[in-house]
Amino acid sequence: MADPADLLRRAVDEAHEVVGLAGKLGPQLGAACGLLEASWNAGGKLLVCGNGGSCADAMHLAEELVARFQADRRGLAAIALTDPTVLTCCANDFGYDHVFARQVEALGKPGDVLAVLSTSGNSPNVVTALDAAERTGLRTIAFLGKDGGKIRGRCDVELLVPATKAHRIQEGHKLLFHTLCEWADEYAK
Repeated sequence: MADPADLLRRAVDEAHEVVGLAGKLGPQLGAACGLLEASWNAGGKLLVCGNGGSCADAMHLAEELVARFQADRRGLAAIALTDPTVLTCCANDFGYDHVFARQVEALGKPGDVLAVLSTSGNSPNVVTALDAAERTGLRTIAFLGKDGGKIRGRCDVELLVPATKAHRIQEGHKLLFHTLCEWADEYAK
């Protein structure tokens, strides 16, 4: 059986490595903030989606923008595509690959932004959401891991954390979107 102290030391070492990788994405993060600023300035919104832990991160990002992160400021338009009734209805009627795309079609308008979170970059329902965003005229941001998978090269801005473990990639994504939220606090004063 593994020693918890050893596991923690290993986790901290891995986390340091991921933070270093994410820390190199400043220009991409700046570009993502630019897309959001342009959208919000024009009355647009952010739609955000992902599966599993990335779904939870999508909700986390949206709530930080709508409610608050650290500063009292005006709310920013952000919607996590996670309503369970919509997800299960779409999955039942159209198939799980369309649970996000249908929402992008219904809620998105040209000038809005779709942010996707995928540790593999290969989730069919996230790829299909990007297809819908393209048809609808949304700008796109991807938080990716590993080699970016099928999503790499498809988005306006890509924040690729090239780690191999999904939970470490998600930790890198969280650092990136929390930094985005710090920027949003300043933007929305």
